[in-house]
Amino acid sequence: MSSTIAVEELRVGMYIQLDGGWLSHPFPLSSFRIASPEQIATIRGLGLARVRWVPEKSDPTPATANGATPAVAAGSEVIAGLASREGAAPTAEELAAQTRHDWLAAQREAAQRCERQHAEAAKAWREAHDAVTGSPQLAGRTTEALAQAILDKMLGPEDIAIRLVAGGADRAASHALNVAVISLLIGRTLGLAADEMLDLGVGALSHDVGKIDVADRFRHAEDGFSAAELNAYRDHVAKGVLLGQRMALKAGALAVLAQHHEHADGSGFPQRLHADRMTMGARIVAIVNRYDNLCNPGTRLPALTPHEAVAMLFAQGRARFDATVLSTFIRMMGVYPAGSLVQLTDERFAMVVGVNSSRPLKPRVLVAEAVCGRSGRSAADSHAELIDLEQAGGLGIRRSLAAARLPATVLQALDPRPRVQYYFEPVAREQPAEELAA
Repeated sequence: MSSTIAVEELRVGMYIQLDGGWLSHPFPLSSFRIASPEQIATIRGLGLARVRWVPEKSDPTPATANGATPAVAAGSEVIAGLASREGAAPTAEELAAQTRHDWLAAQREAAQRCERQHAEAAKAWREAHDAVTGSPQLAGRTTEALAQAILDKMLGPEDIAIRLVAGGADRAASHALNVAVISLLIGRTLGLAADEMLDLGVGALSHDVGKIDVADRFRHAEDGFSAAELNAYRDHVAKGVLLGQRMALKAGALAVLAQHHEHADGSGFPQRLHADRMTMGARIVAIVNRYDNLCNPGTRLPALTPHEAVAMLFAQGRARFDATVLSTFIRMMGVYPAGSLVQLTDERFAMVVGVNSSRPLKPRVLVAEAVCGRSGRSAADSHAELIDLEQAGGLGIRRSLAAARLPATVLQALDPRPRVQYYFEPVAREQPAEELAA
């Protein structure tokens, strides 16, 4: 049973529970046993007044001879050690530790910023979506403003990183944003003009708007649908175009609404168009829409991992989708997109949490520690550490794994989200050269 304790009273050995997940603080596991005075200092730096702790999971920590707890005594020793070195040049180990600390702090701040921006974008999308029926032109203007705001952040000289974010329960908003963000990044990579990018963004954000006028049970295609049921589902395309016209969307965006279920080989619907009759925006959204539906199905079908979804698109979609767009998508997302569960070349398990779209082979990963028997720690001590593989020497990814194949302690440490949700951030081209592996 948990209770709360003032952060000033924290000591080494206490088992605590922080609100939020690894995106809201530098400890990727929200529940853990405090192992060092440095962790206590970091918790105090979060600005919290009290935290929850679990006495029965905590280690007994007797007071020292002078009445201070070991945490306080250890902290005093650290302070004393630093004071005795006042004026001396920092050691290489101290510089490396400070670099690591600063990088992790920057990663936490960037993750929280992405979370806020994603939440703001989801709110704006929901406002536009809810206005479609009563104020369609207002909905159109709101959607265009959202697309332009995303482009204003995306079309700078910096590289763009795709981040895994923890979104809310609004699946429709998450799907629209996933499709829009990835589609616009593909358009950016392909060098589309500014007006084409805006049409692509508006079309991607609105591609499923026709589902407003479709009964709930027909909003996602189910295996075993009759011909009539399948037609009811497919009607969302034509209904979307009509709503898009009422929203006063431009021709390029309307084409995305009309063609986002067409296939390059003519096997799509509703018009069975081939690639030469599809706009570039529609060819892009067709791929990204399929990818997100594989990762986040709206039906009872099991979700694929991002790695599995990319593999399926490559294996089954080379004829179905535009070859140039598909290859750009795979190069940009990487073989192991954000959200993939993987095993590293040193046998540890990890989750990909951030991918630089220009350099996708060395993503940022959240690595589960103390689960391979090397440290001697118990499952309760399992935690996760953020590592940039680009700065981790020869460390790389060996293979992807489904969640069912990972040990329970790994899943506890990595805390994979039930839904894969993305947002983006500009990143500097140059990063510290020090190895960031734990």
